[in-house]
Amino acid sequence: MDEALLHHAALPMRVAFDHPAARRRRSDSLVLALTAGGVTGLGECAPRSYVTGETTDGVRAELQKVPMRRLLERLRTTGSEELLELLRRDGFARTFGVTGGNNLICLLETAVLDLLGQRLGRGVGELIRPAGPGPSGDREPLPVSQVIDLGIGAEEFLATRGPFHFVKVKASDDIERDARTVTAVREALGPGVPVMVDANMSWTYDEALGNVKRLADCGAGLIEEPLRKGSWAELHDLRRATGVPVMLDESLCSLDDARTAVRTGAADAFNVRVAKCGGLLNSAAIIDFAREHGIAFQIGVQVAETGPLIAASRQLAFRHRDAITVEAGQSDRFFERMIVTPPPAVDRAANTISPAEGAGFGMALDDSARAWAVLRYASGTDRWRPVGGGGESYEG
Repeated sequence: MDEALLHHAALPMRVAFDHPAARRRRSDSLVLALTAGGVTGLGECAPRSYVTGETTDGVRAELQKVPMRRLLERLRTTGSEELLELLRRDGFARTFGVTGGNNLICLLETAVLDLLGQRLGRGVGELIRPAGPGPSGDREPLPVSQVIDLGIGAEEFLATRGPFHFVKVKASDDIERDARTVTAVREALGPGVPVMVDANMSWTYDEALGNVKRLADCGAGLIEEPLRKGSWAELHDLRRATGVPVMLDESLCSLDDARTAVRTGAADAFNVRVAKCGGLLNSAAIIDFAREHGIAFQIGVQVAETGPLIAASRQLAFRHRDAITVEAGQSDRFFERMIVTPPPAVDRAANTISPAEGAGFGMALDDSARAWAVLRYASGTDRWRPVGGGGESYEG
């Protein structure tokens, strides 16, 4: 039977993660298992209200308005290659007639691409165009960055988190603390390892003028999202006044944002995260646009992704090897047990990731995922119903 099974994964974290915009103690993701024609694809979104204004409750409500019967029927009756060409040409929303926010599109699109990848016997990364530089089929491991959040000191970080390829320092509310952290990292690692400070929109323009110069003097070579979201003119002025490159994150959620950033001279680099950018196809389009306009980019993650999103980011990263860095996340540190199998791994001896094996995302739901199931849609009933029986049913 064709169906969709929605999970709200709120896994407790062994290690908390703090930064200026949020404190996280549990995951907060929606994971969708979409079954059509006997094949199941997995999708995930991780809404963050301070990034896109979306929440898991809001995306869940949006999902219940999606014409699921039509979507599942099209997956079952349309050839996989034909659907793939439509997705590449028109994007997910237009192809399937779905409207909604970036995280809703990401949730559905990642599930559909995983399903198509399995049908076609290809990894999801192979379904994305255009491809980035690098030999076709290159399976060499990719180095990943390490993040100092507010819950770990520089001494412990340097002693336990190496080897280091790229370091991101989460800013605090104390510039002198941040300066000491950047200094300690730079002195320990030397000039060869890039160091970036992520302010998560926490500074005013006047604060940023002093803070950026102070941190650059200590060895930071890149500043991420220093001002409130969408401060295009001020970001341009800050770049000119300090001479320090700026990466956009919260301000970059769409191709239109990328165009605005280039037009206003607001950025030197983009942080491309699959959920906030509206899925893999939109993320790939943003990367292509960045290359065309001389903008660097990194492949980022949302904190506490639970499986399919991690896989999606990695598929994107291996397709676009010219990223300045790749964030692999810390799911192996955060969670006792993942809700997917095999769990996405990081080689902590080298701090690298390797391409997934198998078709699609190369993973399936673990048995533990059952505990997080909240809604089921079955094509025969054309309704969303709470899992476990009883309660209110929702129109599909």
